[in-house]
Amino acid sequence: MPIERNLKCILLDDEIPSLRFLKMLCEQISGLEVVKAFNDPASLLKEYRKLSFDFCILDIEMPEFNGFDLAKELKDFPIVFSTAYKQYASDAFDINAVDYMRKPISLQRLQQAIMKVEQIINNKAEIVSFAQFNTNKGKTVLYFDQINYVQIAEVDSRDKTVYLADGSFILLKNISFDKLMEILPEHDFIRINKKEIIATKIVKFFSADQMTSNLFDEQDMPLLFNLGESYKKMFFEKFS
Repeated sequence: MPIERNLKCILLDDEIPSLRFLKMLCEQISGLEVVKAFNDPASLLKEYRKLSFDFCILDIEMPEFNGFDLAKELKDFPIVFSTAYKQYASDAFDINAVDYMRKPISLQRLQQAIMKVEQIINNKAEIVSFAQFNTNKGKTVLYFDQINYVQIAEVDSRDKTVYLADGSFILLKNISFDKLMEILPEHDFIRINKKEIIATKIVKFFSADQMTSNLFDEQDMPLLFNLGESYKKMFFEKFS
């Protein structure tokens, strides 16, 4: 049974045969991509910030870290647990796990879990797809997918100019970059220097000090953005 939208997941199971079997099942579901399969919790903790994914399927009983330890770290992502043990079910749902699958897992059971994840993600996308802001012309509702980048306003640094995909711009009144980063979806936006936030979708090329966007200026030249020293590490981790 295909899912309605493309989803990306990461897998974790310290038992390699179980991990291979789970990956094989996932690959039979149309629209589902396994970004990476981990057999070591420490490796997942080290690498997950560099990966683009929508949800996680985690084993529970593992050496060093258990699945609940990982779930705390991955709290921003929907979690599905996959385990041979039934005694953890209540604990799993106490931390709002999307589903709890008992091994051996069937394709049908996995599909049920993925459909639950899809519903959660769809609902979340509907909830956080826009926000209300104060502008120089009054209040406005701004959809995040329309934003290309944000800069400090020229006249008053307390204000921010938002440049939109349709070529227009909006002046947001008296809002800090810190507040904006709390509102904007973390996976879709990143601050690159003291004066600018960009949408990740506009990144085309980057070097040690500069990012080339897929946007163009009035002379039909690509727009360039400087990478501030304090923001480079986070930027390179996101795009490496």
